[in-house]
Amino acid sequence: MSDFDSRSYNQDAQTKDGIPPGAEQLRRRLEANDAFVIASPEYNGSMPGLLKNLIDWVSRFRPQPFNGKQALLMSASPSMVGGNRGLWALRVPLEHLGARVYPDMFSLAQAHQAFGANGALADGKLSERFEQTIAGFMDLAEAVKNYPCAKAAWTEFLGEQPNPLTDRVE
Repeated sequence: MSDFDSRSYNQDAQTKDGIPPGAEQLRRRLEANDAFVIASPEYNGSMPGLLKNLIDWVSRFRPQPFNGKQALLMSASPSMVGGNRGLWALRVPLEHLGARVYPDMFSLAQAHQAFGANGALADGKLSERFEQTIAGFMDLAEAVKNYPCAKAAWTEFLGEQPNPLTDRVE
């Protein structure tokens, strides 16, 4: 996150000083890629304020850099929930901005006990689920890029119908 450091969002500050370099850096990275992964902690049942602030800054760019990008959300936490509540909160602004958030988020509960001495996940089933989540996300991102019909099916899966009158991402 230090690469994307940005002052607190304020429209008056934007009008006076423009968009901060950290937000411009994230915009450039989003535009250079077809997909992105956010691994985020959970703060009080939500996403960290620093992350939300960065999303708010990047939302000011036109065309919208999140629009049409594939996103995978992950978290790890010592709690029994694994940061899952924070990921659900994080989905809201990303989907609002047009990101296609992969349905199967990965939350690692009791993260402080989840790794073996070799640094890998100690539970074989959990490790397999993690690998399947990554592989499924990568397969989807590749399919959307290389097979336009997959993008239409993904949009239909989400129940969205493109409508220029109501689309707010551009």
